[in-house]
Amino acid sequence: MSTSLTGTTSNRDLFSVLAAGAVLLLIVHGLGRFIYTPLLPYLVDDGQFSAGDGAAVATWNYLGYLMGALLAIRWHRIDQIRTLLPVSLAVHVATTLILTQTDHLTVISGTRWLNGVANGIVFVQAPALILEWLVLRQRAAMSGLVYIGVGLGLLLSSALVTGSADWLHGAQRWWPAALISIPLAWWGAVRLIKLDVPLRQAPDDGSHGATSPLLDRASIPLFLSYAGAGLGYILPMTFLPLLAKVQLPPMHWLLDGTWLIVALATIPAPWIWNRLGATMGDLPALKLNFVIQLIGVLAAVVLPSEIGLVLCAALVGSTFLGTVLLTQRIGRALHPHQGPRLSAAMVALYGFTQMVGPWLTKQWLDGGGTLVSAFGIGVVALAFGLVFVFFVPDLE
Repeated sequence: MSTSLTGTTSNRDLFSVLAAGAVLLLIVHGLGRFIYTPLLPYLVDDGQFSAGDGAAVATWNYLGYLMGALLAIRWHRIDQIRTLLPVSLAVHVATTLILTQTDHLTVISGTRWLNGVANGIVFVQAPALILEWLVLRQRAAMSGLVYIGVGLGLLLSSALVTGSADWLHGAQRWWPAALISIPLAWWGAVRLIKLDVPLRQAPDDGSHGATSPLLDRASIPLFLSYAGAGLGYILPMTFLPLLAKVQLPPMHWLLDGTWLIVALATIPAPWIWNRLGATMGDLPALKLNFVIQLIGVLAAVVLPSEIGLVLCAALVGSTFLGTVLLTQRIGRALHPHQGPRLSAAMVALYGFTQMVGPWLTKQWLDGGGTLVSAFGIGVVALAFGLVFVFFVPDLE
C-alpha cells in the first residue's frame, strides 16, 4: 500500500488499513482469547475439564499473552513486525485447529499457551504498525478505531458459540473459530505487511527516545493503575458466563445473554472513549472509566443475580477498551518517542495481571470459595487502579 504521505492518503486507504487491523484483533482476541469465555460453561458441561481446570487453562493462555507482549518489546522494529506478524497469525490458526482435535487437558493447556503468545504479539504489533503509518500521514487520532475489531470479535464469538451449541460437543466447539480465522488472517496480514512505513524513524527533537527509561516518576503511577485495570476486568471477561450458569436456572436467556451484552457494549466503546478523551481530557476520562468499571464488577458481587449480571456485562463491556485506549494515549504523552516499545511494555504488564486473575480464582475455588466472592478480587484491583490514576501528571 504505497500511498504518499501527509494529506494525500485517501479515505479508502485509511479504511482499508484500519479494517485490516480491526480484523486481526477480531481474530486473535475475539476468536482466540475471548471465545473461550462463552465456551467455558459448555466445555465444563461436556466433561472436558472442571471449572477449576478451566481457570488454569485460562491462566496458561494469559501467560502466553504476557510472553508474546515481551517478545514484541524485544522485536519492535518495523522490519521485525513485518516478519513476526504473519508468523504469529499462522500460529493462531494452527493452535486453534489443534484444539478441534483433542480433549487432553495438558495438550489443551499447552496449545492455549502458544495461542496466547501469538495473541500478545499481534495485539501489540498490528496497532503499533498502523499507528506509525497514521502518524506519518497526520491521522494518528484515528488509531483507536482499530480496537473496534475487539468488540466485533466478542459479538462474533458469542454468535458462533450460541449458534453451534446444540450440534457441536467438546473439542468440536472450536471448529467455527478455526474455519473463520483462516481467510481473515490471510486477508489482514497481506494488507498490513505491505504498509509504506520507513524502517527507521528518528524523534523530532533529535533525542534517543527509544533508549530512554520507560519507568519514571510520571509513568510509574500509570503503569500501576493499568495493572489494577488488567486484574480487575479479566475476572468478568473470563468467568461471567460461568457465573451466570451458577446463579441462574437452566435455559435462562442470560446464560448466553451476558456475553452478548458484553459484546454489544464493547463495539461502540472505542469511539465513545476516544470522544470523551478529546472533549474532557484523557486523564479525567480515565478516572471516569475506572469508576464505571468498578461499579460494574461490584454489581456482580452485591446485587441480585440478573441485575448484577446485566450491569456487570454492560459496564465492563463498555469500559475496558476505553481503559486501553486512554492509558496508551496518556503513556505516549509521557514518553512521546517510545512508539511500539511503550505499547508492548504496557500490554506486557496488562498481560501479567490478566494471568494472575484466573490463577487467583482457581486458588480461591480450590480453597472452597465461591465464584461470586472471587469477583471481589476484581473490585479491589480496580479500586487500586483508580487510586493511582490520581497520581498521574496531567500533561494537557
